Amino acid sequence: MKIEQIYTGCLAQGAYYITSAGEAVIIDPLRETQPYIDRLMRDGVQLKYIFETHFHADFVSGHLDLSSKTGAPIVYGQTANPEFDALIAEDHQIFEIGTIKIKVLHTPGHTLESSCYLLIDENGVEKVLFSGDTLFLGDVGRPDLAQKSAHMTQEELAGLLYDSIYNKILPLHDDITVYPAHGAGSACGKNMQKETVDTLGNQKRTNYALNQKDKQSFVEKVTDGLLPPPAYFGMNVMMNKKGYNSFDKVLSQGLHAMVPEQFEETAEASGALILDVRTNREFVKDFIPQSVNIGLDGDFAPWVGALIGDVNQPILLVTEKGDEVEAVTRLSRVGFDYIVGYLEGSFEAWKKSGKETDRVNRISAEQFEKEIKEKKAKIIDIRRESEYHAEHVHEAYSKPLAYINEWIHKIGEEEHFYMHCGSGYRSTMAASILQARGYRNFTEIEGGFKAIASTGIPTSDFVCQTKVLNKLD
Repeated sequence: MKIEQIYTGCLAQGAYYITSAGEAVIIDPLRETQPYIDRLMRDGVQLKYIFETHFHADFVSGHLDLSSKTGAPIVYGQTANPEFDALIAEDHQIFEIGTIKIKVLHTPGHTLESSCYLLIDENGVEKVLFSGDTLFLGDVGRPDLAQKSAHMTQEELAGLLYDSIYNKILPLHDDITVYPAHGAGSACGKNMQKETVDTLGNQKRTNYALNQKDKQSFVEKVTDGLLPPPAYFGMNVMMNKKGYNSFDKVLSQGLHAMVPEQFEETAEASGALILDVRTNREFVKDFIPQSVNIGLDGDFAPWVGALIGDVNQPILLVTEKGDEVEAVTRLSRVGFDYIVGYLEGSFEAWKKSGKETDRVNRISAEQFEKEIKEKKAKIIDIRRESEYHAEHVHEAYSKPLAYINEWIHKIGEEEHFYMHCGSGYRSTMAASILQARGYRNFTEIEGGFKAIASTGIPTSDFVCQTKVLNKLD
């Protein structure tokens, strides 16, 4: 028997490849199927089943393409109702793979069809729990994502999650290895650890959700502090449930190369968003007017989902040479399939053609320090609230990037402000969005708070600065 965790950092997502005696299963595969097919060919094994822990909200699974290419059936837990052929397993149903078995544990709460898969080895010993979004390391799945489809409140779903965890997972042996579907950085939970594998016993000791005195306490704890889910989550659920275009088709369409003239004409005629995925360092110096920057070198796909939102938005890509396939692939993982094409020759081709360009007004942290000593300045910190609370520039306003569409209209078009994030990755996204919407009255800080912290600029913690949070409203 072999178990391989295939972890994708950008999505904080874990897929699983398990083989035994010439047969294999894959749990929660990503959109692109070739890496899995390569493994099957390498090991000379036949894919027997594709297990899905639930209808994912944060990414589009590769279950349909993988099933089409291998003939392996897709398995969901009890109550799932996909609009394609699938095996809907009964609670505690056993599936045999080579000399091992996988037992289905229906664990509703995160979603109604959520299920965990318990691996039983060739000696009949329960060894591994593939816990999906039911149990994370340090947390449990958020119970608010399925409210509309389930016709239940988040508190009612949290109650179901309590029953699932306390009646089906906690009774399992402490030595069982837990492999979750996500780790730290995923929006599917709020308190996940950075580790991607642990023992159930250690989770029983350290996971706050597994140490509540009763159901009411559990419900209160797991529903406290939940941030609104990104707009694209519901769309991804529908794609996973109803079906989608094959990844091969999406890739072929997205790799349509365009010279600058054609690129410009297409942008004007189609209403496509120009998405520049170069690094923030390159983007701020020169870019196509009205384009939005979300760099491939960071948490690209989740930020695309959070900031663009609508997976049906047509997109034109500006990439570094050779990054086209990576960009299309990562967009497709979160359901953005309408990539019209990319700029051939990258931004250099646009510049050489003599077409108009734009730039961001960026200054160093040292220059920032000098300027704010000379005048009263409005400062906007677009990091997460938790980052802001830990430490921030004295008198800065907390306005997280994730909510830019909510606060952008509250910014005056005349009063100048300074803006920063943690390192420059997120503030460049914000700068590009602001400029695309006509705002020019700001200065972005290179290196973000990390660079600012090395200067003499005064900083404060949350306790003494709560009064500034709503000043901008």
